Amino acid sequence: MGVRTTSHARVRRSAAALVATALAATAVAACDTAPSDTGSSSSSATSAVTEPVDPNTVVAQDLPADAVETAVGRLDGLVESLMASTGIPGMAVAVVHGGESVYAKGFGVAEVGTDRKVDADTVFPLASMSKPLGSTVIAKLITDKVVGWDTPVAENLPGFALSDLYVSQNVTIGDMYAHRSGLPDHAGDKLEELGYDREQVLARMRYVPLDPFRVTYNYTNFGVTAAAESAARKSGKDWETLSEQALYGPLGMTHTSSRFRDFEAEPDRVVGHVQADGKWVKTPQQRDPDAQAPAGGVSSSVNDLTHWMAMLLGNGMYAGKQIVGADALLPAVTPEIVSSPAGSPDARAGYYGYGFNVSVTEGGRTQYSHSGAFSMGAGTNFLVMPSADVAIVALSNAAPIGAVDALTGEFADIVQFGEVRHDWRTLYGDAYAAMAKPSGSLVGQQPPADLTPAQPLSTYAGTYRNDVYGPAVVREQNGKLILALGPGGATTHELGHWDGNTYTFTLRTENAEPGSISKVTFDGAGNEPSPRMTIEYYDDEMSNGEFTRT
Repeated sequence: MGVRTTSHARVRRSAAALVATALAATAVAACDTAPSDTGSSSSSATSAVTEPVDPNTVVAQDLPADAVETAVGRLDGLVESLMASTGIPGMAVAVVHGGESVYAKGFGVAEVGTDRKVDADTVFPLASMSKPLGSTVIAKLITDKVVGWDTPVAENLPGFALSDLYVSQNVTIGDMYAHRSGLPDHAGDKLEELGYDREQVLARMRYVPLDPFRVTYNYTNFGVTAAAESAARKSGKDWETLSEQALYGPLGMTHTSSRFRDFEAEPDRVVGHVQADGKWVKTPQQRDPDAQAPAGGVSSSVNDLTHWMAMLLGNGMYAGKQIVGADALLPAVTPEIVSSPAGSPDARAGYYGYGFNVSVTEGGRTQYSHSGAFSMGAGTNFLVMPSADVAIVALSNAAPIGAVDALTGEFADIVQFGEVRHDWRTLYGDAYAAMAKPSGSLVGQQPPADLTPAQPLSTYAGTYRNDVYGPAVVREQNGKLILALGPGGATTHELGHWDGNTYTFTLRTENAEPGSISKVTFDGAGNEPSPRMTIEYYDDEMSNGEFTRT
């Protein structure tokens, strides 16, 4: 299939990228101590500089007095205000400063309808906040000289292949963690949704068309998972055990795991919540992210995460011990690719490292961060500002609406400027709302009044195949058409007639918001069996949604 040059379907951008675009701002101000003109011989200009200064590390604005203490002092009010305005059931927040936890609290309840209070030890699913933790595991392997950021994925992952031979042989662990492999946005997520396991999803990546290698940023879960699997195989351990032994254990993170069963076994854990009729209700089934565990399957508490954030602020050192080498960690938390291009010449771009978002604030301070979201009930965010020696994490048990992202944004504003400078709540709220709309070209429409009758149901019944998404079986059952997809046909949809050879089904999944509708169009007329079936929901960056009858 090779390399593609365009994408024929929508690209889902992260909320962080959307807000970065909205906040395109002027470049940072000059440093307080500026170098003299190169042609000047003024001794007074040079004598003012008493010692060498690295201009790359000088920040543009001084911090207010007691910056972190002031910001921490306002957290209770900020969280309570957010919870009151959004109604989200529960949240936990922690801050690290000076090498230790200076704030760790829980708010609200772990499950609506109960009195189970959230505290600093309550365990939450982290969703995509798992990526920076996994990146730290990779950095530990690099420290121990097991792999490198430049180690090809295929070197230690037998059978790994993408649709381009050169990319298959050369894509590295770092490329995958920087989302620059060329795999399309969120490649593999719908395969996981259909019930394919990790190995099966990665095997099907060979059929997916690629964007240009190392120049395209497309956020993926299973690209990261492939890199993590490759590194784990080299270590001789499975990823879940490796993460536990390389990172969680040495940092004393006793309630952190990359296994869903461990999360389920935690007595003090949250339940996911979604909005229905203006209220937060428990999700019917907790999200099981084991297939993409390196990218989205970690669960943890804010107390545990303070250990990890202290290690990050210590450049790999925790409690007097170098857990991860500073040289191995540095590439992860510094820019590797532009993830959000600047919208104007005087605006700032956004970047991605290896598993970390990286940016420069309007105050001239570098920060790195990551959010996580399960539409079935999780919203998470952490932010580190090294030059202020501070890190904050916020976890919630509600479908993502931007609350945790807004909180860390407000906190960072107060640290830098002594006040909240931006309406983060509206910016993030609008960004997430835009991504929470139902999908499908027939959303909000009604079938035509003078619809064309369908063909006999036997015309459509049969087995169809798509290289990426595998077999699809259409069968007649009790006068209805049933569509079965995924391994063993475990995912089923009842098809409703729309018009002519077009049917529809509704769906609600991690990748399809409430109210989503997919067309299913059969190609063919008369009473002959249909040679092709196109499923709109699978007409995406990975496939054109066409299934051919076998």
